[in-house]
Amino acid sequence: MWHEHQGDVTQSDAQKDFVLDTNVILHDSACLYHFEEHNIHIPISVLEELDQFKKGSETLNYHAREFLRALDALSGDQLFNGGIEIGDKGGKVSVRLECEFHPDLEINFSRHKNDHRVLNAAYCLAGEKTNLSVILVTKDVNLRMKAKSMGLKAQDYTSDHVHDINSLYSGKRIVEFADLTKIDQLYQKPYEVALSDIPVSPPLRFNEYVVIRNHKKSALARNCPAMGTLRRVEKKSAYNITPRNAEQIFALDALLDPGIPLVSITGKAGTGKTLLAIAAALEAKKHYRQIFMARPIVPLSNRDMGFLPGDIQAKLDPYMQPFFDNLSVIQNQFSENQPAYLRVNELLENDKLVIAPLSYIRGRNLVKIFFIVDEAQNLTPHEVKTIITRSGEGTKMVFTGDIFQIDHPYLDTLSNGLSYLIERMQGQKPYAHITLEKGERSELAEMASNLL
Repeated sequence: MWHEHQGDVTQSDAQKDFVLDTNVILHDSACLYHFEEHNIHIPISVLEELDQFKKGSETLNYHAREFLRALDALSGDQLFNGGIEIGDKGGKVSVRLECEFHPDLEINFSRHKNDHRVLNAAYCLAGEKTNLSVILVTKDVNLRMKAKSMGLKAQDYTSDHVHDINSLYSGKRIVEFADLTKIDQLYQKPYEVALSDIPVSPPLRFNEYVVIRNHKKSALARNCPAMGTLRRVEKKSAYNITPRNAEQIFALDALLDPGIPLVSITGKAGTGKTLLAIAAALEAKKHYRQIFMARPIVPLSNRDMGFLPGDIQAKLDPYMQPFFDNLSVIQNQFSENQPAYLRVNELLENDKLVIAPLSYIRGRNLVKIFFIVDEAQNLTPHEVKTIITRSGEGTKMVFTGDIFQIDHPYLDTLSNGLSYLIERMQGQKPYAHITLEKGERSELAEMASNLL
């Protein structure tokens, strides 16, 4: 159910009237069905704006088309005259035709900007209502502030938000355990103990990692769903990259396990997310047809890619460079004439290692692919779902990113696809997650990340 949040108070009793901005629809074309007993109003200027997004293969184009089709299926005179009931909760959807630009708005806002036309539609609707039920829903924080400056209620679209970022699943925990014999058992074949032997509250999720320790000894372990046991995690290297802390050991264990087809790794800059993912892909290459490394393109300062000079490859290079930087770090673990060094170049030349923006990989056959999606915090929940649902037999999906470093203008820590993935998939058998906290780039980089 859609709720209006004001502090800790949830107001859901009275029927409300929500005016949707274009960016809400482009974020989630199914938003029509997420307001239950409340009414939805679509300004005609929003439909005009959606018309500009109908053509193309990007996610925005998909959402524009799907929403317009859904609206067309409801079409009738009532859509423009009182609204059409949608679902069985009593809420209606209607399209609001343009109304005269309100004098209250004209003092501060230009009538020629589409955002202000949406604002005007909401403001005029609020003038018609007497119960203060009108709320403008937009993912544009600036438009929300403009609405509030005029005494109009405004809020973000929160149907796919995670509930509490501070309690988001980290994929690991520390357990203080007094019985030294159980820790010793993890170091003896078959390197596992029954889950019941080390009681943990709340119970460990599938593929959750744990540091079991007392003042004398410690062990790293994972709750293995296939075995129903807590199994010791050994420190492994991948393509000569060796983990430097327990979190990285956990991450590499998940990355190298073919029984875990979906992995997410979060952490601030310098924690080794992308480096470990690429090293694991190279190490496990024999099990996969190709390695795909992709990132979403979010232009700097929200400027279009056309602003950048050069041809398309020159435009893409700044976005893809971090992959090449990490490949260089891995290659430099070897001398230039060693097979492992040369192997990376061969993979690139033969298209067995593909580095591209996500939009360029659409339509590929994702069977037996080691697929790394970097900067996944800049994806919407729908985009993450779309990527995962295209995963074929034998494919491993790895999502990396920093949920506190978001470049997308309409996403935040709560609404981005990476946070959504972690909250929804935690505890599922095919999934593992690790939050990396300790920076390993350099002492200076760690200090800057913590203090600046």
